[in-house]
Amino acid sequence: MADKQRHRDCGGLLCCLTLVFLWEAVAGQIHYSIPEEMQKGFFVGNIAKDLGLDTKKISDGGVRIIAEGRRKYFALNLQNGYLYLSDKVDREEICGRISKCLLQLELFVQEQVKLYTVEIEITDINDNAPSFQVEELELKISEITSTGSRFLLPDAQDPDIGSNAIQSFQFSSNRHFSLDVQTGADGAKYAELVLEKNLDREEQAVYNLVLTAIDGGEPVRSGTARIRIIVEDANDNAPVFTQSVYKVNVFENVSIGSLLVTVNATDLDEGMNSEVTYSFRKISEKASDIFQLDSKTGKVTLTRHLDFEESELHEIEVEARDGRGLSARSRISLVLMDVNDNAPEITITTLISSIPEDSSEGTVIAFLKVLDADSRENGEVTCSIPVNLPCRLQKLFDNYYSLVTDRTLDREQVWDYNVTITATDRGTPALSTTTFFLLKVLDKNDNPPVFSQTLYTSYITENNPKGASIFTLKANDADWEENARVTYSVTEGQIQGTPFSYYISINSETGALYALRSFDYEQFREIRFQVQAQDGGSPPLSSNVSVTIFILDQNDNSPHILHPSFPTDGSTGVELAPPSSEPGYLVTKVVAVDADSGQNAWLSYQLLKATEPGLFSVGLHSGEIRTARSFLDKDALKQSLVVLVKDNGQPPLSATATVTVVVADSIPDILSDLSSLSAPADPQTSLTLYLVISVASVSCLFFTFLIVLVALRLRRWRKSQLFDSSSVTFSGVPVSQFVGLDGVRAFLHSYSHEVSLTIDSRKNQLDFPNGSCSNTLTGQQPSEKSGLLLVEEVSNISIDNQVSLQVSFLNHNFLFHVERATGAGSETGYYRDNRNMVE
Repeated sequence: MADKQRHRDCGGLLCCLTLVFLWEAVAGQIHYSIPEEMQKGFFVGNIAKDLGLDTKKISDGGVRIIAEGRRKYFALNLQNGYLYLSDKVDREEICGRISKCLLQLELFVQEQVKLYTVEIEITDINDNAPSFQVEELELKISEITSTGSRFLLPDAQDPDIGSNAIQSFQFSSNRHFSLDVQTGADGAKYAELVLEKNLDREEQAVYNLVLTAIDGGEPVRSGTARIRIIVEDANDNAPVFTQSVYKVNVFENVSIGSLLVTVNATDLDEGMNSEVTYSFRKISEKASDIFQLDSKTGKVTLTRHLDFEESELHEIEVEARDGRGLSARSRISLVLMDVNDNAPEITITTLISSIPEDSSEGTVIAFLKVLDADSRENGEVTCSIPVNLPCRLQKLFDNYYSLVTDRTLDREQVWDYNVTITATDRGTPALSTTTFFLLKVLDKNDNPPVFSQTLYTSYITENNPKGASIFTLKANDADWEENARVTYSVTEGQIQGTPFSYYISINSETGALYALRSFDYEQFREIRFQVQAQDGGSPPLSSNVSVTIFILDQNDNSPHILHPSFPTDGSTGVELAPPSSEPGYLVTKVVAVDADSGQNAWLSYQLLKATEPGLFSVGLHSGEIRTARSFLDKDALKQSLVVLVKDNGQPPLSATATVTVVVADSIPDILSDLSSLSAPADPQTSLTLYLVISVASVSCLFFTFLIVLVALRLRRWRKSQLFDSSSVTFSGVPVSQFVGLDGVRAFLHSYSHEVSLTIDSRKNQLDFPNGSCSNTLTGQQPSEKSGLLLVEEVSNISIDNQVSLQVSFLNHNFLFHVERATGAGSETGYYRDNRNMVE
């Protein structure tokens, strides 16, 4: 009830004290002042107005309280920027007897990246009434006590300060005693009882008085203590302390139970009047829990741990009282000496856990506050970070630091840092605190893909299957995730007018190259192009590399015979070899080429088949056909040679060339010997058989035609009587007269021949004069090539009693003109080449 009454009494005062004072220091401090004991929600100050901030930014969380202490007394209204009380504030609980009670908190303005210190002063109100430690005191005063003697009265305490503290004492009216109010060194007032008139126990043995302590607050508060004075017989000596002040210096880490000081008072009386007892006369409530006084010995011991950070000084008044009630007082001044028993505390108020690698130098990573509860050197703190970190610490003000970058970051070298911050005090031994956090470096697309080789070369054998894998390119990107995802593509270009995409393809993800077509070494032998590797960054980065694919040859082409060439009319060329040729004579040369290359195009020649084995030899690598020995009479005039041309591939491919060699000095020599050559019988050559059959058939037709023609001519002659002799008849031409050597082709393109046909003779002569032959092949002997004379068609024409016989040979047409020879019994004829019309 008393507390409620006191709050109601001070209501008017609180209304008057709600005035707020604002000032801003150079260090960025804001100062407010509020009375104590205000309820929750009490307005402290307009932060938004005082800092010039937009309330919208405050509502977005741009301003926040980051440090306030162990107990949260204040809160920030994010809607209007008001700072208000979140808990009731008791100045006496927070600051005790300290005259100026200050609370501090820090505000972080995110937009400005700045910290403000808000200092709130808690002003005292008269919310506490004075009180006595002893509500009832009994004093024994000897009746012989002289006037003017002083007696200490119970000490009064008032937690309030200033004018709200105890200002005066009142004593109940009494003619024997008066009240003397004294002021101590600490400014506190205390009262002493002064004997104004001698006592007479027989007149009055007991006096009951009331002592009242009054403060200076408004309204005034007071407290009382009852004083009971018992008049005793004479005790004329009071105790006396050996020291008026006991000064003790003690370390704060002294153990519990340690003896701090021993007070001593003596009394000159004897007997029970000299028996002195000790007690605490004036001690704070907190100190009463820490110190213990032995009433008999005066020893002051420690019952709880001392803490320099809570209080640096303890002052205690001790009273010594004898058995007759006389007393004396002394003061104990206990000074605590700081021990470095508190390690620094690091508070990270703002932290950026990740930073882009392209951040500029001086980018703020974190704000931190460092405190050490110790004092002097023990409380002086230095902060440090490892030298290998790309950042530095900057001191802002007081105990605030900022951690900023001091050089350019590169995620490709280091992608995260274990930032360790160490705070070390200067105590002995020094204490330190370490905190750490992980700083990640965010990737930027600042590295293009890099191929593992500056130039790629690969080989693939021709005739490869479609879709065959050639090889795989690889490009690495030092960036991260999407910035390091590489895709591959082939740049535009052409091969012999055809785009690269027709021949090759690349897997965009793996870089594997594939052949889309089967390559032909004979078409092209290499493919040169460029491959581009592009990352997935924004904007993307790329790089190119040159790729060369060499086509390897396969033995897929057989040798091709250039000489002797295959005629288009089905005949086979012949070569001449004089009968007088010596061994080693060069007859001809087989010339062949191979479209392949390397060893696949290395050709070797071999005589596979010959009419006369051992007569000719073939150069293994030159293809030259030479005579191995001299010709003999028994050797056939026509020699057929089959030459095998083989390459050096695996497996080897080959081709054959058939060369017909005629043993003769010239072509006319060959033709003159046709009548003496019987049709060769080679069971292995089917062409000869076909030629014989053809000639026989033509001969039959020719004889039939002659018979019919003679019959018609005789019939007409008889009718016209123009003929007076026997009819002219033509005997069939023997087959041997028209069949040339097997495999011989005539090279003559202009010539004249004389044909003699007889009726009775079994032989008809075909005369080929040497002078009438001409060779159309320049640079060779006339007799080097010869042709094949084959009868293809025979017909007759009768004009004016003249018979013209049309004979068609293979590749040549001849016109035979037959006239009757008078008186000779035979007719002679001439023929003409349709092309040259030679008689």
